[in-house]
Amino acid sequence: MDFNSSAASTQPDEAKVDNLSTDQSEDSKPGTMLHQEALALVENGITEIIKSDPLLQYLPLGVTLDELNSLLALEHGRAMTVIVHRADNQKYSVVVEQKATVIDLKKAIQRHVTLKLKREGCERTISWRYTWKTYWLYYDGQKLTDNDKPLKDYGIRNNSELSFVKRLKNK
Repeated sequence: MDFNSSAASTQPDEAKVDNLSTDQSEDSKPGTMLHQEALALVENGITEIIKSDPLLQYLPLGVTLDELNSLLALEHGRAMTVIVHRADNQKYSVVVEQKATVIDLKKAIQRHVTLKLKREGCERTISWRYTWKTYWLYYDGQKLTDNDKPLKDYGIRNNSELSFVKRLKNK
């Protein structure tokens, strides 16, 4: 048995394996997709579906799962729209569940405003702790003071209009 000949015969095989692995990696590169490309492709597909659906066509681009679930719950009667007025005459249409409490409404307002600012390109952050310590939500002559109380107990229904009122300091 000649060891030199077998060693010589294995070297070309190793070279073939190296060439094969580089050929596969080069061939696999055009066929593979980067994460960002795949994400963009999926987002484009979702955008096309949303544009073609009559129920969803008026949703903004980059709609979140939470917004879709809220809209579907609203269509099925499991949610209601509450309109919140700010002091500068801006209105927010916020969707909450029928059995929502005051704290659920506050969280929905926070999500709505944060998402709205993000879509407008504003990098401003809001201190919600300061907001809720400084203002009450106000509906039909009553302040929404108890966070655990259901909105129905205050008489809030679909398309009810709430506003912010300044809290007065207690002495």
